[in-house]
Amino acid sequence: MADTGITAINEKVKKECHFVEALLMEMEKVMVGQRYLLERMLICLLANGHLLIEGVPGLAKTTAVTTLSSIIRTKFQRLQFTPDMLPADLIGTLIYNQKDSSFQIKKGPVFANIILADEINRAPAKVQSALLEAMQERQVTIGEETLFLDDPFLVLATQNPIEQEGTYPLPEAQVDRFMLKVKMTYPTKEEELKILKRMSYTKKSFKLNKIMSPEDIVKVRDVVDEIYMDEKIERYIVDVVEATRHPEDFKIADLKELIQYGASPRATINLALASKAYAFIQGRGYVTPQDVKSIGFDVLRHRIIVSYEAEAEEKTSEDIIQRIFDEVEVP
Repeated sequence: MADTGITAINEKVKKECHFVEALLMEMEKVMVGQRYLLERMLICLLANGHLLIEGVPGLAKTTAVTTLSSIIRTKFQRLQFTPDMLPADLIGTLIYNQKDSSFQIKKGPVFANIILADEINRAPAKVQSALLEAMQERQVTIGEETLFLDDPFLVLATQNPIEQEGTYPLPEAQVDRFMLKVKMTYPTKEEELKILKRMSYTKKSFKLNKIMSPEDIVKVRDVVDEIYMDEKIERYIVDVVEATRHPEDFKIADLKELIQYGASPRATINLALASKAYAFIQGRGYVTPQDVKSIGFDVLRHRIIVSYEAEAEEKTSEDIIQRIFDEVEVP
């Protein structure tokens, strides 16, 4: 691509990305620290993907999502998943109308722009499947009618890693539907002191400004699509994903016995899209190898299924991803 073309995209990105810092600053009125998570939520919003947030109770997973929805002029639904939930509680159902002896569709809470699926691993398999089908197909079927979901449609799901009674772990095939998976950790001592000072009141409300509308999001996504990705970067992304399946081809044969299943082609697509969105929030009109590395852990951590040998050696998918990024040749 000609330099003039890249320059033009750069200028367009700089013009359109002004809202990023304003949106993050608005969220930080409520959230202390957690910049990493806030950026990943924004990347999913811009790349038309979904986010899975994992962390122990009390880390403000739900607060982060509700804060994001508060600063976007959009329809938001919070769903508290429970073991007795039914698919109809999510997508809606048919209701019989006695007046004209017909069935009418009553839409469920999934018909919104931003969905908070709180504790998704507490819902039974049928409910998880109904949500994940909606995430992939952007549509639901009620009775004989297929209804399209609103655009943008973003699912931010939370789950606790603690093994508790009444949880249904998400199957690997369904976890793959999430573009990114972020692991939340405890705040630092300084951050926790700020949280204490900010939140230790019986009544506390935050005045948040609306920064974006759904139309703005769709418009910005068009700019993200235009971000330039060199063929060398495309090949690098394919090599990274291929290394999760055939590490022996990249001189890291010792990883072969640690990986049961590698990442799918969906991972390749999501890594490319997320890298573009990451470049956008950095104010750049082109993707660098560092963008791929920065977002790669969140795209791949839930897509690499480790073997029993890896578990015995206490190796995680993050350890495997780190080795791959260390060894695969960077363009």
